[in-house]
Amino acid sequence: MDFVSGNDLNSTSDLSQLNQIRSFFDPDNAPVSVHQVLLPELNDKEISLKLVRDDLLHPMISGNKWWKLKYALLHAAEEQIPNLVTFGGPYSNHILAVAAAGHLFGFQTIGIIRGDEPRSLNPALAQAKEWGMQLKVVSRDSYRQKNDPEYLVQLKSKWGPCLILPEGGTSPFAIRGTGEMVSRLKFPYDFLCCPVGTGGTMAGMVVRAKTNTEVIGFSALKNGSFLGVEVERLLQGYEVSNTRWSINTEFHFGGYGRSDVALRSFCESFQSSQGVALDLVYTGKMLFGIIELVRRGFFDQGTRMVAWHTGNAQGIDCAKWGKYSRGFQ
Repeated sequence: MDFVSGNDLNSTSDLSQLNQIRSFFDPDNAPVSVHQVLLPELNDKEISLKLVRDDLLHPMISGNKWWKLKYALLHAAEEQIPNLVTFGGPYSNHILAVAAAGHLFGFQTIGIIRGDEPRSLNPALAQAKEWGMQLKVVSRDSYRQKNDPEYLVQLKSKWGPCLILPEGGTSPFAIRGTGEMVSRLKFPYDFLCCPVGTGGTMAGMVVRAKTNTEVIGFSALKNGSFLGVEVERLLQGYEVSNTRWSINTEFHFGGYGRSDVALRSFCESFQSSQGVALDLVYTGKMLFGIIELVRRGFFDQGTRMVAWHTGNAQGIDCAKWGKYSRGFQ
């Protein structure tokens, strides 16, 4: 995958950091690119499935990360906060996106990585380091403190003035941004679908979905029922009584970052027939689940569906690099 450098972002070098970020996230830079999925399973039941290609928004910050980071970065620039501290696993899209933001806009970035020290960096962490992120690998026990108020105070003391971004980037900033993913749609739909890792993308979609529609999230995690509770928490204070939503926990394929022959075969077939590459971590699982539910008759004939390609080109690179490092299991 080719990436642009920070110098490529703007031709005018004297733009302030805030103006750079405002320019980067201008709505004109987020057109709705839609791929109409054409598969026999859909055609047989006259079901329309549009795939929103937000993975094409930008080569460094794309998919739902574009929307999750938008208002957090604007806030950091407005408040002149120089450091971004965040959390993630070794194959985290979010870690890579925050590293990219630091590279593009001049923030210092620190990534607290869950797991044991690896013998070598996988492509995602190697790229994050190249973009200037300081990587701090911690044990799983230490990582569980990521939401503990006292621990967060310690981090702020250690890293000076900083904005702490939660795992996956899920925050009120993220919900505001991911809501805009939906508000761009100018065509009718009955269902919105997205992959779910922390719940922030789905919460924003529920907030901004049209009245009397339904949002379905597809958990990328094993034992993902807790995500429903998390989305409920994120939706507190928002009026969403006219929007139904649910999280399907069936199609996790063994857990985060895991896959099997069926999923890999589906993603290869999808790329061959549709010309769209899918990752095995998020979008591939969601689309597998959607098509399987169509086969089972879950959706009525004539249903209009919209699903999101939320990015994760680095997940494809990591899959080519080899199975997820044992040191991070």
